[in-house]
Amino acid sequence: MARGNKKIVDQTHDLYRKANSTSRRKWENTSQQSYEFFLGEQLTEDEQDELRSAGMPNFTVNRITPVIEMMKFFATANTPRWQAVGAEGSDSDVAAVHSDIADYCWYNSNGDSIYAQVIQDSLVKGVGYIQVDVDPNQDRGLGEVVFKRVEPFDVYPDPTSRDFLFRDASYVMIRKDLPKSQIEKLFPSKKRQINSANSDSAGQNNYSNRDALETDLIFPADSAGDSYDSTGEESPIVDYYECYSKEKISFMNVFINMPPGPDEMEELKKEVEINLKDYEAEMMVQIEEKALQLAESVQKGEIIEERAQLEIERARREAFAGIEQQKMIVLNKLKEKESKIENRVMLKEEYDILMEDKQIADTIVDAIDFYEDRIRLTIVVGDKLLYNQVLPIKDYPIIPFVYQYTGTPFPVSAVSPLVGKQQELNKAHQILIHNANLASNLRWMYEEGSVPEDEWEKYSSAPGALLKYRQGFTPPTPVQPLPLNQAFYGITQNARQDMEYVAGVYSSMQGDTGSGPETYRGLLQMDEYGTRRIKQWMQNVIEPALEHLGMIFKDWAQDTYLAHKVFRIVQPNNINEEKVVEINVPIFNDFGDSINKWNDYATAQFDVRIIGGSTLPLNRWALLEEYFKWYQSGLIDDIAMLQETDVRNKEAIIKRKSVYMQLRNKLEEMESLVKDRNGTIETLERQLVQSGIKQKVQDADMSIQKDVLESEAAQSSYRDKLKNETNTKMKELGMAIGARQREIESSKPDAKE
Repeated sequence: MARGNKKIVDQTHDLYRKANSTSRRKWENTSQQSYEFFLGEQLTEDEQDELRSAGMPNFTVNRITPVIEMMKFFATANTPRWQAVGAEGSDSDVAAVHSDIADYCWYNSNGDSIYAQVIQDSLVKGVGYIQVDVDPNQDRGLGEVVFKRVEPFDVYPDPTSRDFLFRDASYVMIRKDLPKSQIEKLFPSKKRQINSANSDSAGQNNYSNRDALETDLIFPADSAGDSYDSTGEESPIVDYYECYSKEKISFMNVFINMPPGPDEMEELKKEVEINLKDYEAEMMVQIEEKALQLAESVQKGEIIEERAQLEIERARREAFAGIEQQKMIVLNKLKEKESKIENRVMLKEEYDILMEDKQIADTIVDAIDFYEDRIRLTIVVGDKLLYNQVLPIKDYPIIPFVYQYTGTPFPVSAVSPLVGKQQELNKAHQILIHNANLASNLRWMYEEGSVPEDEWEKYSSAPGALLKYRQGFTPPTPVQPLPLNQAFYGITQNARQDMEYVAGVYSSMQGDTGSGPETYRGLLQMDEYGTRRIKQWMQNVIEPALEHLGMIFKDWAQDTYLAHKVFRIVQPNNINEEKVVEINVPIFNDFGDSINKWNDYATAQFDVRIIGGSTLPLNRWALLEEYFKWYQSGLIDDIAMLQETDVRNKEAIIKRKSVYMQLRNKLEEMESLVKDRNGTIETLERQLVQSGIKQKVQDADMSIQKDVLESEAAQSSYRDKLKNETNTKMKELGMAIGARQREIESSKPDAKE
């Protein structure tokens, strides 16, 4: 082993010893006891021997399990739902896709069952764990993000952590005792290191100080040495460590000048030439149209020809100026593409390697260094180092779901406060049954030698038995047990009520109709008030943990799903309907080169939120009542309401109803068509009637127009006749005036006279 690897192995073992503190072992013992009480193993071997020696029954009445199961139901009634919110428009589209991907991976991992078991661990052991991991062998080696449950007794967090999600922890460790054959299946390429691994602490990881023989339950530590491989041979047990630690990793935000390739550059130049030719052709068409408009204005006399020539010349100058400006714009864009700057984030080590290549170094415009949290995973088997890498996530992939946080990594379970009351209840029932046995099976006090002891012992409790005693002795007398105080009979009832009060789960919530209110609304109110404590726990602890889980899943998913991938997701609210989601869809240019991606999942920026109350149960009757009101108001149809009911064969009903609706729509369509045709016939009939009237009106109009034309012609003829007569009269008048003027001139005396 290299010296560096040995140092890492020693550090891992040292961290485990620090995590396995006294506080940790106390928590293990308390959680182990709670787990045993939950499973009904509530008496130790010594307690059972003591009861048997006293002649008392050793049974228990387990009131813890139904309480915990009901709390578990309220917390896991529905599947957790996450909502992703994108930073920009394109990111919003990818964010909507992310919600579907989360549903797909949750379903693929059987997430509902895992979540239910984790909530049970939280209620019974104080904390449950969900691990987000990547299975590299799924999807033909491309990998799938998966959810796993981790046994709480196998998780060793930093004991100094004070955050209930371990965000401030220096490390979180998973430690198990595993057979080498199982580890080889996990790491088939590391068989040599695994086979040569030596272990000094395997089998020492006990979860409880109680002897395994004291309980009928079997725990992982009890079977640590009973491991065999596929050939039936015993496989050696070795200690296995997964140590997750948080580090500040140096990154570089690099800006690189990425010019296009020769083929892409040639394509860009062709595109520029085509764009310029199209623009020039458009400008020439505009000039020709302007010239035609000006020529038409000259013909109409609106402008003179010299003005038209000036306008055409100005239009030509503006067109050529626009062409030159367009050339400058296109060339500038081409230059921008020639000097395209891309932004990439990489590790400092990767940046240093790139800078060693001078050709690549010359393309780097700027580089900004910064630090981010990253998780380092170290896997150690015995004294061998198998794995030591930095993961592409910022927080620990092991998410705790605690019940009652204590300010330390060792929370209190919901069972722990109930143990004392459960012991009180068991003791009370044992005393009651024991007293009843004594009352039903009398004990006798007799003088020594007065009775045949074997006969009395055999028949003293038999109905109708005749028992003999010897003459001269005092007759045997029965010994009656002391009656129990009447207050003692209320102990069991009080203990049960106390357990319900402590847990916040009452009998009515468990289906006890005798303890519930008589009215339906009273039952709803009881259900609402009774679940407030559980809802508070869900809101303050479980939902923040689920939201934290969603963010870690996001980091894993964006690093895993880099290739084009199609997700097929079954829609729970739509019967037999499948939703198809695609990410990283390549976009190609004319040369077949991938130039971009649609739904680029890896680079999208978005936040993940848990939908509050998504896991809590819904009151079916209240919900159906609301759906019925919505149906009556017309907000939803009957099919939507039927989907939310528990009606048997609702899929077949919906299918038949769909067929009925199609036939009904077809019938209504045909009826509408017939109605339209009948309306058309009526319209045509009205048009025929109206056409006769219209023809008469047209005939009358033609007659009127004829009369008008004849009148206008007569008027014109009269006007011409009147004009001619007027002209004749004017000529005659002019001739008369001229003759009169001549007469007057001839009658005047001669000027010479």
